[in-house]
Amino acid sequence: MAKVNLSIVALVVTVLLLAETWAQNPRKRMAPPKPPKAQCCDEVRSLKVQVANLTSILEELSRKQETDLMSIVRQIMELDKQNRQQEARVTEAESKYSEINNRVEIMQLQTLQSAATQTSTDAIYDCSSLYSKNYRISGEYKLPKDDFLGTPELNVFCDMDTNGGGWTLIQRRKIGLTSFNRDWKQYKNGFGSIRGDFWLGNEHIFRLTRQPSTLRIEMEDWEGQTRYAEYGFFTVGNELNSYKLFLANYSGNAGDSLRYHNNTNFSTIDKDNDKCVDDCAARRRGGYWYNCCTDSNLNGVFYRYGEHTKSSDGITWYGWHGSNYSLKKVEMKVRPMGFQP
Repeated sequence: MAKVNLSIVALVVTVLLLAETWAQNPRKRMAPPKPPKAQCCDEVRSLKVQVANLTSILEELSRKQETDLMSIVRQIMELDKQNRQQEARVTEAESKYSEINNRVEIMQLQTLQSAATQTSTDAIYDCSSLYSKNYRISGEYKLPKDDFLGTPELNVFCDMDTNGGGWTLIQRRKIGLTSFNRDWKQYKNGFGSIRGDFWLGNEHIFRLTRQPSTLRIEMEDWEGQTRYAEYGFFTVGNELNSYKLFLANYSGNAGDSLRYHNNTNFSTIDKDNDKCVDDCAARRRGGYWYNCCTDSNLNGVFYRYGEHTKSSDGITWYGWHGSNYSLKKVEMKVRPMGFQP
């Protein structure tokens, strides 16, 4: 009886051990049977087919995307072309408007000028008038007061020799002792010595050029070479128009370096009338018809021996010596258009 009980106990222990081992390894207990090799091959082939199909779809999508992108690029290029054409048309229209406006202003000035020419044949109002009365020696003259023109008595320097004579000087630079970095009032009334360096005065220049005039600019460098620029049409507006410059019909051998300043107002250190963000009168240190800023600066700083700083504030004429060479001598002179010696 005791042996039977021992056998039962041993059997129970064995069962318990097997149960514990089974509980600790459930994956082995639940592992599915391995599929046969043929089934694996079929699945691989199916996956390859799916991959090939997806690759084909992706390639097709990529080609379509590339086509769409090229189409968008072409559209952008076409829009850019149209935009440039539109900008060109706007620029052309603005240029034509400016030209028309310029012509209107010139016509208005010429209307005023025609009234100014209705003076007595005996009137003396500039050096050409003196020349016509047989004053043929270059030098200083006194123009009498003219109530009709509203001009006061004025000392002027007349050039009776150059190219037929009859020229009234409105500016001279040759000594370098007179500063041209002046305010509006001084440029309006004039300053300097009539036999040395001077500016005749914007108000006087306006009155001299109320009849259509010719401007001649004569220059000399520090090597003794000379050049000139002549403008067949030259006139200056009144103070209400900021002494605006109008000129045309260049001739000469110095280069056309005043055309850039056409249709610009006069600026000084205390009146910034230029067409630039910068204050050109302050940067160029003079009074002038500054645009943005200069192709010439005949009222700039007098630098000896030509070369000067790179600030372009010297007495410059870009068409001859560029922006960093200050000229030795300059004369600006006017006489009526059509003057006959």
